Amino acid sequence: MSNVVAVTGRKGQPHRKSRIELYGEAPLPTARGLFRTVVFREPESGAEHVAMVMGDVAGDAVPARIHSECLTSEVLGSLKCDCRAQLDRALDYIAERGRGVLLYLRQEGRGIGLGNKIRAYALQAQGHDTYEANRLLGFPDDLRRYDVAADMLRLLGVRSVELITNNPEKLRGLVDAGVPVKGRIQLPSPANPFNVEYLRVKRERTGHLIELDEDDSALAG
Repeated sequence: MSNVVAVTGRKGQPHRKSRIELYGEAPLPTARGLFRTVVFREPESGAEHVAMVMGDVAGDAVPARIHSECLTSEVLGSLKCDCRAQLDRALDYIAERGRGVLLYLRQEGRGIGLGNKIRAYALQAQGHDTYEANRLLGFPDDLRRYDVAADMLRLLGVRSVELITNNPEKLRGLVDAGVPVKGRIQLPSPANPFNVEYLRVKRERTGHLIELDEDDSALAG
């Protein structure tokens, strides 16, 4: 299921010097088919980010997802968020269409890092929501960057995207970084008793455009 909403980009915005470099690439066979895996590196910090590419993405209106690392969900199986499901569903969407790119950015915990994310989880266990916990630790709601994502897309030859997201801030962030967003593709999120409050807070406090799987709608109240 998709919901495409037009978003305009800034015209005449000058391109700045890229902050990343293409470090390595290779074909990667997966259960979904053959992807091209491209690793980008930030020379100053040494941070590495990955692009999973399928088909010819040099051009316009490329299906794309900007996905931030979530070790707790994607590796350890945490039920506190919908990150693993969003990752899987975005890769499924790209594979089904045979064209698209998923950018996997090393921005754990909306940019605060794994250790601070676990500290935030401890505060959530005391009754604070995800944003309150970050603020109690001295962080803003979201520290993620989109300039790196924009550079990755440009180096891949992507001129404009249809962004797979439920987060309006990602659309604005990418447009501000100079990548036109032609539309938004929505993928529903699965709810469970452990993440339903997290999903509700994202909708109410930061305007996330979250749709739940039909079978999970009762959990949201």
